[in-house]
Amino acid sequence: MNVRLRLAVCCLLGITTSWAWADTPPLPAADAAAQISWEDAAKYYNQDCTVYGKVTQTKTLQRWCFLNFDADYRTTFTVAIPSDCFDNFSESPASLFDGKEIAVTGRVVEYKGKPEIIVCKPAKIVIGKTLADAPATPAATPNAPVKKRTSDGTFTIASYNALNLFDDVDNPYHGDETTPAKPREQLERLADTIRRIDADVIALQEVENRGYLERFVKAMLPDMGYAHTVLLEGNDYRGIDVAILSRLPVGPVTSYRHLKFPDGNGKPMSFRRDLLRARIEPEGGLPFDVFVIHLKSKGGDSARSLAIRLGEAREVHKIFEDILAHDPKARFVLCGDYNDTIDSEPLKAILGSGETKMTTFFGSLPEAERVSYNKEPYRTMIDFILGSPAMAKAYIDGSYKIVQGSVTSSGSDHNPVVARFNLK
Repeated sequence: MNVRLRLAVCCLLGITTSWAWADTPPLPAADAAAQISWEDAAKYYNQDCTVYGKVTQTKTLQRWCFLNFDADYRTTFTVAIPSDCFDNFSESPASLFDGKEIAVTGRVVEYKGKPEIIVCKPAKIVIGKTLADAPATPAATPNAPVKKRTSDGTFTIASYNALNLFDDVDNPYHGDETTPAKPREQLERLADTIRRIDADVIALQEVENRGYLERFVKAMLPDMGYAHTVLLEGNDYRGIDVAILSRLPVGPVTSYRHLKFPDGNGKPMSFRRDLLRARIEPEGGLPFDVFVIHLKSKGGDSARSLAIRLGEAREVHKIFEDILAHDPKARFVLCGDYNDTIDSEPLKAILGSGETKMTTFFGSLPEAERVSYNKEPYRTMIDFILGSPAMAKAYIDGSYKIVQGSVTSSGSDHNPVVARFNLK
């Protein structure tokens, strides 16, 4: 059924609850906690877990009550309750939980080399529960060994439109109910493709929110080392945002979503999504900036959409000119879905001319491989990695590639674009 028709039917019938697009959630529920023993807690840092065990000792200091599960409490799992929360419990936590079998739910964090969960609400601790009582799902998944990379100063950067990386939760502040949750099989294919390109930094488009992107990485790419997820809420009504995944350390992050500038017809506008900027600060390499853009699509009124893309492109160029005026050696790339070809007016506006002209890099790529939008019959190249003059000098010749695929084979109607740089 047409999306708008379906929404209209729901309104006419008085249906206010969200309607499902799939029989099962594509990823585990956000509040689904792994069920583990206190002895295994160190394997689950930065994960939400329900931890089971017997409190063998309690210790109350001036600002904390600690529930310990082993005589060697200095190196093993602990539950920490702040003194500000003592009044939330029916009696002192020390006496309430001492010697009891408990199940405590929360985020496992590392403190002074040992795992702990900080608890403030009594509902987070259930007395009389053992691991044998734990629900069968979801299966506990320990933190996988993280992919290591050498610090030789060479890095792989990719740009990838993930095709509606949406969850199945209705966001009341966006029109996300018009977009179904990304099917599980597409998520799996998307993850497979990201593994194949093995980039150190990936600029993504069409991501609904940071939380779901982090869940996707945790569930399907836990060993790839993407410790940094960068996403700031943009302007898109449907809720799609641009984002960055990085193995490399991330410094300052900037959003340009609030800028006002003229479109191609002189009318005021802002970036339809955002122009996102993150400083990447690698060990063993020079720092550089990654910009991510997702220009307006060609859908609807073609003249109007062109005017919007042209306005966005000119503002990007203005920002880059300002950066290079202050620092001609500034290293940065612009990654994204431009929704236009390299010979179009918007792309020409971004590229500029003269000593500050951006570099395209794809010159060595065979014509037959210059396809980044893979949907028939529109197969063309509209996704690019562009580099500043200083970044162009760091480009590794011949490394630019577009990994061919389709929605069926890779989970997206765009193909990832990849390039390597030497920034020793």
